[in-house]
Amino acid sequence: MKIRTRLTLWYAAILIVSLVIMGAGTYQEISEQLRHDHRKKIWEYALDETGEMVLWVGLPAVFLGVLGGWWLTRKALAPITALTETVEKTNDGNLGDQLRGTGNGDELDRLTEVFNAMTARLNDSFQRVREFTLHASHELKTPLTVMRGELETALREQPLSDSQKELFLSQVDEIERLAKIVDGLTLLTKADTGQIKLNFEPVRLDELVRESVADANILAQPQAVRVNLLDCPETMISGDRHRLRQLLLNLTDNAIKYNQPGGMLNISLSHAGRMAELKMENSGAGLSLELQPKVFERFFRGDASHSNTVEGCGLGLSIAQWIVHAHRGTILFTSEPGKLTTVAITLPLA
Repeated sequence: MKIRTRLTLWYAAILIVSLVIMGAGTYQEISEQLRHDHRKKIWEYALDETGEMVLWVGLPAVFLGVLGGWWLTRKALAPITALTETVEKTNDGNLGDQLRGTGNGDELDRLTEVFNAMTARLNDSFQRVREFTLHASHELKTPLTVMRGELETALREQPLSDSQKELFLSQVDEIERLAKIVDGLTLLTKADTGQIKLNFEPVRLDELVRESVADANILAQPQAVRVNLLDCPETMISGDRHRLRQLLLNLTDNAIKYNQPGGMLNISLSHAGRMAELKMENSGAGLSLELQPKVFERFFRGDASHSNTVEGCGLGLSIAQWIVHAHRGTILFTSEPGKLTTVAITLPLA
């Protein structure tokens, strides 16, 4: 129940109780007079008039009092309602926006000032974290590139034993994994700071889906996963072709990596009004309901058993979510252990 409603009910209860006490006291006084005074007709008339006054004057007064109290309460709490609605819209992307106070110098203005100071400190902290991540990612690229180049040169030119080659190849794989993490962090950090500009143009989404299915068939061969394209009508959207291609690759790669050997991946594209709907369903082990809200968090990789056996860095779905939102779309993840895991995407048609 809202504060405004509670205050109005309390105010109404106080008025009614006051009216009852006043009426009861008046009735008691007149009754005493009737017992001791022989002019009963006068006091009976007064008693009747008092009852009528309570009924025809007191009750309307209570109604007007409640209505006025409700209006005053609403007017007094309106700044709190506006402040609450503004705070609800606050996220890590608009922490720099300042809330406007009432200008009355009251407690609400003080609360607004405190909240603005808090968001300013948070914004500064987020900004320092983003700058650190971006600078660290940039500084890591060069040594990783040098290390990979040296290892590949040694593999090509140096006489190595089989065990040494296996060791060097393993190191190259780990360096590639680190490079993917660095690239993913750089992309997401630049996206957070608005440094990535998308090149919107007419794109045949159905063509990109068919290309991703061809890529998925190659990725699925080691696990013998069956990739099925159920439906793919001609679909034109406005978007960045490179980022949409990256979106489909991330989703199909995840759907295959977290699938079971001999499983299946169903891909379908359809229309719903002015929206294109892309759906990917895989027969993986599924994810518990408690963990599903975390799937789009950075570095989240499901349960510990999957994290130990599946390659990846936990940034694929975070990047996918950013790409979808940048194209004014929605992405939804649903899963249940023992049943199909589904990723559903909607994008506006051109």
